[in-house]
Amino acid sequence: MPRVVVSFPEGKHKALTMSYDDGRNADKRLVEIFNKYGIKGSFHINGGLLGGEDRLTAEEAAALYLGHEVSAHTLTHPTIARCPKEQLVYEINEDRRVLEAVVGYPVRGMSYPNGSFNSGIKSMLPHLGIEYSRPVQTTGGFGMPDDWYEWKPTCHHNDKLLERAESFLQLHKRQYLYLMYVWGHSYEFDNDSNWDVIERFCAAVGGRDDIWYATNIEIVDYMNAFAGLKFSASRELVYNPSAQSVWLEVDGRIVEVGGGKQVSLIG
Repeated sequence: MPRVVVSFPEGKHKALTMSYDDGRNADKRLVEIFNKYGIKGSFHINGGLLGGEDRLTAEEAAALYLGHEVSAHTLTHPTIARCPKEQLVYEINEDRRVLEAVVGYPVRGMSYPNGSFNSGIKSMLPHLGIEYSRPVQTTGGFGMPDDWYEWKPTCHHNDKLLERAESFLQLHKRQYLYLMYVWGHSYEFDNDSNWDVIERFCAAVGGRDDIWYATNIEIVDYMNAFAGLKFSASRELVYNPSAQSVWLEVDGRIVEVGGGKQVSLIG
């Protein structure tokens, strides 16, 4: 029987995703840098604060984030672990509603405002249309998450970012999937006068053939598509009921399983 493991798209085994909060004006410069180097980000925005002081307007956000992901961050940025459930529901649903009117697609991700969450909040999110959420705690590593609702990033951009990038680029063992996940606030680059750090990081990791550049929700969707594959008991056949392709490594060969397709994994 074949030995089968999942790969990232096109057989890659490394992925990079970026995550930035609050929808501040400095996102304009950050997105320009991302686009220059082919890097994708997820931008977690408070819909009720659009157009406020140092905040993007709805029109600016709609244009700026094309090719990236707009994600929820609650409507007004409360510390949600201190809020009643009714307020939590309102803050998330209204944020999604406002942002979806801006970007024109379902908003399905989130980051926790002020890093505030608990197990009760996590258990509510699937019922509110949220499929992942990011806290502020970091791992320092490059592993895949085991809980999409507590998806801890690798590091904040002020935490040895260039050193971590060098380590990430050197990873080569194909028996693993490696994910580098960086988070922060774009206005911090103005506050700290260190835009050179993110520019140097993106120049180092961008435009590489061995890295999948993805938004947060693209990674969630891809791994869910893999989880939904239907294998025969012998693992000689696989059917993909989803709409997107999934890439598998089968006895060292890369095999694409197209959306809606059944594929033989033998020979």
